[in-house]
Amino acid sequence: MAQTMQFDLVCPERRLASLEVTSAQIPGTEGDLTAMPGHMHLITTLRPGVLKVYSSEGDQEFVVTGGFAEVGEGLTVLAENAVLRSEMAQSDFDAMIKEAKNIYVQAKENFVSEPGPVDEAAKMMSDMVALGDEIGLNAGR
Repeated sequence: MAQTMQFDLVCPERRLASLEVTSAQIPGTEGDLTAMPGHMHLITTLRPGVLKVYSSEGDQEFVVTGGFAEVGEGLTVLAENAVLRSEMAQSDFDAMIKEAKNIYVQAKENFVSEPGPVDEAAKMMSDMVALGDEIGLNAGR
């Protein structure tokens, strides 16, 4: 039997998942990574993407827009926004895109001579468009 680790996915509204997994693919801001039992301990920030978990109960995919992942004895993901990919609708994605656009506009207004936050907001918009392509939803282009 394959080794497993506890996986918990929580967003502000509720706990979306709590199960034993053999591995998980995490969309990290510094690059995607795969966490497995015995993985070194780390904390990473999330970029908009698809979080994939693999278990004996079946594989699951979640659309996340940001947050943090902590790998230790298990994997805990604290997502800003998360939706089970199979339940993701165009209206959900439209709301995520709208929020990302608002963050970008606010960054441009508030950080006129500071490119860092504006660049980060632009990167988030780019990641959201790529996410739409990956999950087959239109980013309103």
